[in-house]
Amino acid sequence: QVQFVESGGGLVQAGGSLRLSCVASGSTFSINAVAWYRQAPGKQRELVAGLSTGGSTNYADSVKDRFTISRDNAKKTWYLQMNSLKPEDTAVYYCNAIVRPVAWGQGTQVTVSS
Repeated sequence: QVQFVESGGGLVQAGGSLRLSCVASGSTFSINAVAWYRQAPGKQRELVAGLSTGGSTNYADSVKDRFTISRDNAKKTWYLQMNSLKPEDTAVYYCNAIVRPVAWGQGTQVTVSS
């Protein structure tokens, strides 16, 4: 019933910034914590940033102090601000509920050149 649509990816140089957006639709009242995930070529999907309804956050060590997750409750949108991007950040980025995940969307491609 709930769907997430990611956008905002692109090609940037190392050291650059991007802001990803994740818009939720459907039965959004059932959403609790939401997280951003990423999957690089040849690697498993990993959680990079999570945000609970109460505002608590958690980040993967690899992105801590560089990425920030936030949300706009009125717009049902979650964001991922990515600064000081590195080539290792290259991946397809997805968002999803943590406790009651739904089917994965298409994600948005982030490519960081060296």
